[in-house]
Amino acid sequence: METYASILTATSPASGTTRTLLDPATGEPVGEAPVHTVEDLERAIAAAAAAQPAWAALGHEARSAALLRAADAVERSSEALAVLLSREQGKPLNGPNARFEVGACAAWLRAAAATELSTETVVDDGETHAELHYRPIGVVGAIGPWNWPMMISVWQLAPALRMGNAVVIKPSEYTPLSVLALVNVINQELPEGILSVICGGREVGARLAEHPAIGKVMFTGSTATGKAIIRSSADTVKRLTLELGGNDAGIVLPDADPAAIAEDLFWGAFINTGQTCAALKRLYVHDDIYDAVCEALTKVAAAMPMGVGLDENNVLGPLQNKAQFEIVSRLVQAAKDSGARVLLGGNPEAGQPGYFYPTTLIADIDNSNPLVAQEQFGPALPIIRYSSVDEAVAMANALDVGLGASVWSSDPARARAVAARIEAGTVWINKHGAVDPRVPFGGAKQSGYGLEFGVEGLKALGVPQVING
Repeated sequence: METYASILTATSPASGTTRTLLDPATGEPVGEAPVHTVEDLERAIAAAAAAQPAWAALGHEARSAALLRAADAVERSSEALAVLLSREQGKPLNGPNARFEVGACAAWLRAAAATELSTETVVDDGETHAELHYRPIGVVGAIGPWNWPMMISVWQLAPALRMGNAVVIKPSEYTPLSVLALVNVINQELPEGILSVICGGREVGARLAEHPAIGKVMFTGSTATGKAIIRSSADTVKRLTLELGGNDAGIVLPDADPAAIAEDLFWGAFINTGQTCAALKRLYVHDDIYDAVCEALTKVAAAMPMGVGLDENNVLGPLQNKAQFEIVSRLVQAAKDSGARVLLGGNPEAGQPGYFYPTTLIADIDNSNPLVAQEQFGPALPIIRYSSVDEAVAMANALDVGLGASVWSSDPARARAVAARIEAGTVWINKHGAVDPRVPFGGAKQSGYGLEFGVEGLKALGVPQVING
């Protein structure tokens, strides 16, 4: 079992240029991260390419066994990893936050190991026998975000490794220590060179996306960066899985029970203090129950404690960085300037340490307001009235993104009928953002393309090959 001190020490480079990471809740130093160069990336890719054939030759059973051992290693070091994650990212230990995220890392490693991917006989008619196989791609480049740095890294690396690939990860510059620590633990159970982390800036990310030895890039982040990766990858025709920006809509039908759904609505919107790609970011509520939903949701939100993540009482934390704090502040101010009604929050305290923005609910807001039309990625939820389901569906579908959505109703059949009309990769019923390693996940429209998780996620990390004869 790793201690916090040993976990942090393992992330500290022995030499070279470093960068100090600060706790977004307190401003205090957390640790030193390496600042890698393009030359460091080249060495990591070369090592991965050299190690990958032997890893692929082990076969699915041996690779799955290694992932299971890695999951055990993550669990043995879970508390130390959670403390580091809380300090660097800002999320509290409790609630669906740091301990939850580390637990998800172990769960997804196990799921990737356990998911069956069999050879498929597509034709066998006595004259033609055709089988569909999936071969390793080679070296996969993974570029991750700062909001769920450990968990999303595992979403990328676990299926890639299971399918016989080597992986080079570039974490966000905001949260490199968390990913370095996690990979150090996982690498206790992997051959050298198969999994590595390169902590660099934009030039490193751009080189990873264009590198001829990288056969696939997996990216989670903004749509703008995703478009840049598409352009960079074009000359080498790389395979891509892109999970890009979202501005998820939730539609509350008039037969819903406001008190019964209020807490699930809250966590759908405010998990990780709203810093989640598939969080509920705009809520459409029917006139008949609008005031009741506003009242019930405000009551739940007001009771959720926000503060420093290492305080066991807190379930909401700071925004991870100043830039995101300023985005949320700007969008909430636009809502206030428009005359929208502030139900809760909206006034961050000046002069306090950390990037804390209070839990904010905004009612009676126009659908075209920037807080609705732009992704806020923070603890501020606009609540929009509607009169007909057609109107709600039209507003939900009006944007050029479609990662997730949700429908809330006491009638599951009615909810599913509305869900089928929404343009999103996943539509949840009476919940929002609940991902499952067995269930495919991906976006529609400009929220990206490609699927993760389950059998489809494994297939996406392989090259399909048909053997015909």
